[in-house]
Amino acid sequence: MQTCTLCDHVNDDIARTCEQCNADLSEHSNFAQTLKKFRENPRVKGVRIAVNEDACPACQKMRGSYPLQTVPQLPVDGCSHPLGCRCSYEPWLDEIYP
Repeated sequence: MQTCTLCDHVNDDIARTCEQCNADLSEHSNFAQTLKKFRENPRVKGVRIAVNEDACPACQKMRGSYPLQTVPQLPVDGCSHPLGCRCSYEPWLDEIYP
């Protein structure tokens, strides 16, 4: 499931626009906003896709670390888990403290 960051409506993984406010979820979903913040942070050098243990095979294949330029978008296309995509973004930091 993906949450619209404009109206907080929870949408299905396959939704491309928010069912409530019609926002573009490729830009205004919780996943898109997290990735945008990571890309704007100079300390973030890449992104790790974390996957829950009960994730579907499509999500399991996405597990790993990616350079910022090649991070796949979440939710995972083809996810078959009944609760929706079980993946999340985690920052890959170059340094932890300033």
